[in-house]
Amino acid sequence: MTQKIVVIVHAAPYGSERCLSALRVAMALRGHDARPEVKLFLMSDATVVGLPHQHDGAGSGLQAMVEQLVAEGVTLKLCRTCALARGLAELTLIGGVEIGTLPELADWTLEADKVITF
Repeated sequence: MTQKIVVIVHAAPYGSERCLSALRVAMALRGHDARPEVKLFLMSDATVVGLPHQHDGAGSGLQAMVEQLVAEGVTLKLCRTCALARGLAELTLIGGVEIGTLPELADWTLEADKVITF
């Protein structure tokens, strides 16, 4: 049976490496021989990662990582409330990134074998 792992990210892509670390962990999980199902839910300032051309605190581009995760079958959603509060809901997102809701996150959490937060 395939493991289900949810990664919740609150940290902004700038100012610390927590967001970058979350993306790297998600990539490592998808690349693992076990091939778990991975879902990312971005909240608070992490929601800006869904926009094109974002950089982490060290200046590294994050869009390629997000696109690779989506290509690997990772579901990546931005918190609707958080995106609205930051004026992101009407902006163009990276392909495959969607706006999500807290009820969806609740479902993901209840169905998950593991939940990791950053």
